[in-house]
Amino acid sequence: MQNISNHQGWLSVCIGGIKSSVTKYANEHKLIFGWQSRFHDHIVRNQDEMNKIAEYIENNPLKWEIDCFYGIH
Repeated sequence: MQNISNHQGWLSVCIGGIKSSVTKYANEHKLIFGWQSRFHDHIVRNQDEMNKIAEYIENNPLKWEIDCFYGIH
C-alpha cells in the first residue's frame, strides 16, 4: 500500500497535462473544441467489459450526427 500511496495523484497530473496540450493545440490552430464537463469513470473488471468499452469507443463517433448535441457549439 505504501507504494500505491506514493503515486497518488499522478494520473490526474498526467491527464491535466494532456488536456492542456490538446487545448493549446486547438487554440493555436483555431479549431472548434471543448472538453466534456462531466464524465463517468468505471473500473474495468474483466475482458468482457473491456471489449464492450472498446466497441463503444470505436462505434460511438459514427452516431454523432444523430446525437441531440450535434450542431450545438
